[in-house]
Amino acid sequence: MKQLFCVVLAALAAGTVIAGPALAAGDAARGKAAFTKYGCWQCHGFEGQGSVATSNGKVLTHDPPPWEAFSAYVRTSNTGMPPYSDKILPKGDLEDIYAYLTSLPKPQDYRSIPLLNP
Repeated sequence: MKQLFCVVLAALAAGTVIAGPALAAGDAARGKAAFTKYGCWQCHGFEGQGSVATSNGKVLTHDPPPWEAFSAYVRTSNTGMPPYSDKILPKGDLEDIYAYLTSLPKPQDYRSIPLLNP
């Protein structure tokens, strides 16, 4: 099953490279509310920064995957994250969550923080 998932993700990524990225038509403000409503923050943190408390709370803000890969993963996850079907998480809300995650700024480079560079 894991190999099938990897093949699907690879195909989606290849399609994105060939055809260009397909963007989800979401709203970041609604996405922030949906991120909280559906409990995404419990593992991924309120800003998508990930969590050291949960091994499944991956960082979502550094380099979000293309929409197709993100959507496929959320819908079919067989890892520690439960899959969210369209009945549980409607497509519009998922698009909004993706818009929210892609709107978040990348973290500051640690080398630009004087306290961290003696």
